[in-house]
Amino acid sequence: MDNYILITGASSGVGRETAIRLSSNHNLIINGRNLERLNQTKELCDKTHDVIIWARDLSEVDELESEFAAWIKERRLPIGSFVHCAGMLEMMPLRAVSLGILQKSYALHVFAPAIIVKVLSSRKFNGQNLKSVVFISSNVSERGASAFSVYGSSKAALDGLTRNLAVELAPRVRINSILPGGMVTQMTEEILADESFRKQSESQYPLGMGKPENIASVVEFLLSEGSAWITGQSITVDGGRTINISSGKRT
Repeated sequence: MDNYILITGASSGVGRETAIRLSSNHNLIINGRNLERLNQTKELCDKTHDVIIWARDLSEVDELESEFAAWIKERRLPIGSFVHCAGMLEMMPLRAVSLGILQKSYALHVFAPAIIVKVLSSRKFNGQNLKSVVFISSNVSERGASAFSVYGSSKAALDGLTRNLAVELAPRVRINSILPGGMVTQMTEEILADESFRKQSESQYPLGMGKPENIASVVEFLLSEGSAWITGQSITVDGGRTINISSGKRT
C-alpha cells in the first residue's frame, strides 16, 4: 500500500489548497472539525488517489494520542508525511486573554502536532513510514504585534518544537516549519473586512498579500526529495513583509 499524507486543517485555507495540490500524486488523510467542509475538500481533490476523512477537533487533546493511534492502527494506514495546517487566529489585547483561550491556542498549535508526531514516529503504530513533517507557523512567531500575544507565542513554541524534534528524530524524519505572512483566507476574512486595516496591511507587502497556494507549493517542496538535506528550518514565506522597513504607503 502506498503511503498517505496526513493534512490537518484541510477544511479551508492553506490546508484545503495543500490537499488539492498534493492529491494528484498522493493518497491523503484530511482532518478538520467540520465534516461538511471536509467533504467539499475531498470533492475538489484529484480522484485518482485515495482521500480519507478524519473529522476531529484537535484543540481537544486529552484523548488525542490514544484515539489517533487506534484510528490508524485499525485502518492499517501507512503515513509517510504530516502537514499541520490546523490553526485559530484570535486578535485580542492581553487584558482580554483568559487561561481557557491560552490553553486552546497552545493545544491546537503545539500540543496536538507534538502528539501526532509522537504517534506517527512510533514503530508500533506506523512502522518506519514517517519521513517528513511540515508545520504551518506564522511570521509573527519571530516578531511582535499588538493583540497577538496568544497566537504569536504559541506559533513561536511550534517553531521551537520544529527545531528540537528535527534533531531528535534525525536522520529518519525531517521536520520543518513555514512562516507565512498575511494571506487572504477564510480565517482572515473578518480582520480584512475592515477596509482601512486591509489597505494598511497590503501596503506593507512588496509582493502583495499572499494566497493559500503560495504556501501549498512550499509544502510540496518540503515533502519532496528535493529538500532531502533540509530539516529544523523555519522558512519565511511572506511576500517580503519582514524585510520591508519602508514607512508609509508604497508607491
